[in-house]
Amino acid sequence: MKNILMIAYHFPPVRVSSGIQRTLKFSRYLLDYGWKAQVLSVNSRAYIQINNGQMGEIPDEVFVKRAFALDTSRHLSFKGRYFSWMALPDRWISWGFGGTISGLLMLFKFKPKIIWSTYPIATAHILGLILHRLTGIPWVADFRDSMTEDNYPVNPRQWIMFRWIEEQAVKHCARAVFTTPGAIAMYAERYPDISGSKWILIPNGFDEDSFLKAEASEAYKTALKNKVVECCVLLHSGVLYPSERDPTEFFKALAELKEKGIVNSKKLNILFRATGHDDIHSQLINQYGLQDIVLLKPGISYEEALAEMLTVDGLLVFQSSNCNHQIPAKVYEYLRAKRPIFALTDPEGDTAGVLTEAKVPFIVPLNNKNEIANGLTDFLLKLGQGDFVQVDNEIINKHSRSACTKVLAELLDDIVCKE
Repeated sequence: MKNILMIAYHFPPVRVSSGIQRTLKFSRYLLDYGWKAQVLSVNSRAYIQINNGQMGEIPDEVFVKRAFALDTSRHLSFKGRYFSWMALPDRWISWGFGGTISGLLMLFKFKPKIIWSTYPIATAHILGLILHRLTGIPWVADFRDSMTEDNYPVNPRQWIMFRWIEEQAVKHCARAVFTTPGAIAMYAERYPDISGSKWILIPNGFDEDSFLKAEASEAYKTALKNKVVECCVLLHSGVLYPSERDPTEFFKALAELKEKGIVNSKKLNILFRATGHDDIHSQLINQYGLQDIVLLKPGISYEEALAEMLTVDGLLVFQSSNCNHQIPAKVYEYLRAKRPIFALTDPEGDTAGVLTEAKVPFIVPLNNKNEIANGLTDFLLKLGQGDFVQVDNEIINKHSRSACTKVLAELLDDIVCKE
């Protein structure tokens, strides 16, 4: 077995939506391809919320070091205030100190062939850069999405810091990994002097074992038992950002359909599970008089969330055109759930590209009330008629975490062979 040091802020027991799954599942499935992971993460006090539900999924063979780290806003502030430089590039910059010491000790002990760090916590890439520069061990920078754009991060000092980290990562890493073709195209244009062989696509995906557990769970059995046949239930599972996934036009369209008598609370319930912004969305729901149809639900365990996806009548995707180079990780789980999907996204974006390949028929722009209203009417009609064709298993399987990990393992083998 070859060793790999994986640097990741998001790892059990942190409570987040899909972000935790990438590193966790890579560490599990890399074992099948001759690679054993040692994970450098943070002490659990650095997490805002904790959920131990997936602790048991960390393989026994995987060593996890939870290094010293503090959250500036919670641990180093006075009455909620702190100097901005104390949170550059992010609020977990203290991990850079604890992580460097712990990382060097891990490198000395395990002698890994590769260092791997994963964004969106920028300090992880700082650690990857430091440990690579100190040791010369090849470094793979898992960007997932773009670190910087014209208007992101919004804070100018943070933007400068993020762009510097990004430039250093692109310069010094052996490979830069992204989850979408659009992100790769963006970076290839931004760094034209970098060889195209450095950019690697490894999408997010779904975990088959997790779905099998969900299908055998009490939550799944209970949901089936309590299902009301007369009422159609649609679900959006996970964070609903007010800007990047703004549901305003959807609510307007739904209010219009309600006024026309096309939908009502006896025919339709729409669940928004763990939006992360309930206070904002509840105002819109009240504004458009949708309290009886649109229901905001709290977070649940990952297993329960998958069980819910498997048992509702339809699944909702929200993604605005300013995120055309991103794909919500839940899209792959939606495909595996094999429930009809109604997607509100730019037909030209990467999210629509994945759904179009899977022959998902209902894709409407997020910002067009009329197209949403017409599309949703047809979608509900087809649901009532049971007139949906399931996504082909071959397309589903190519998005499994195991298949994605095989791509990663081949990449790691290639780097080692060339060293």
